[in-house]
Amino acid sequence: MQNLAPLSVRPAQPEGVKPARRPINAKADRHFVTALARGLEVLSAFRSRDRMLGNQELARRCGLPKSTISRLTYTLTKQGYLEHADDGHGNGGYRLGSAVLALGSTMLARMDVRQLARPLMQELADRSQAMVSLGMRDRLSMIYVENCRSESALTLSLDVGSRIPVATTAMGRAYLARCSEAQRTALLDRIRDRDPKGWPQVRTGIERALAEYRELGVCTSFGEWQKDVNAIAIAFHAPGGRSVMAINCGGPGFNLSPDYLLREVRPQMVALAHRLEEPGGAF
Repeated sequence: MQNLAPLSVRPAQPEGVKPARRPINAKADRHFVTALARGLEVLSAFRSRDRMLGNQELARRCGLPKSTISRLTYTLTKQGYLEHADDGHGNGGYRLGSAVLALGSTMLARMDVRQLARPLMQELADRSQAMVSLGMRDRLSMIYVENCRSESALTLSLDVGSRIPVATTAMGRAYLARCSEAQRTALLDRIRDRDPKGWPQVRTGIERALAEYRELGVCTSFGEWQKDVNAIAIAFHAPGGRSVMAINCGGPGFNLSPDYLLREVRPQMVALAHRLEEPGGAF
């Protein structure tokens, strides 16, 4: 198995000192366009289950003044990246527009690994009676870019575009185990700064996950992300590139015991990842 360096983070700040937010600040980099970055933050604030969001909620999620959000949503709507929405009870807001769909569709269409992985993932989903997902990292989340379910399985209600946390999920931990040491250290710093109080418990889980990866080739999350969800995951380097992606297999704990996932599913996931890393290996 891959040799992993010991878990490393920079020294913690003194207790009671709130870590500085990473500001969107053009002055720090003369090439950085603050307005563009803020607009992208607004688009990134939407999650797959959000039917619509108002300016107040967007301001809360983005950490920006409501007046700034109002100007951004106006501009994004004019450009087709947002659309006006109504919940039927007189409450207005915004939803993602067709311009965002066009960008996402173009990106997914160029992701050849999805076409390579899908038949193998579906085969594993049918065998395990679970949900098998392919994901890639975006900041402190893993985003699902492909999902396969067994027709007869009771599975999780997560679809393409869903986000799950890096720190507490099997998929996120597998990514941490496979990315470079420098990337891992930077991510751990950000995870700790985001939740200093919860960091000791999170760090313990990640340390255990890295040890698991060294020994078993997979990472687990048994009730740690959500108490009734069990999953295992493995990461791999996508063919034709250096990016790290991850595949997980999971579902309700009453359907998928830790023993079953490790004994029956783990060998199949290891074989699947090896096939995807080899050029043409999925055929």
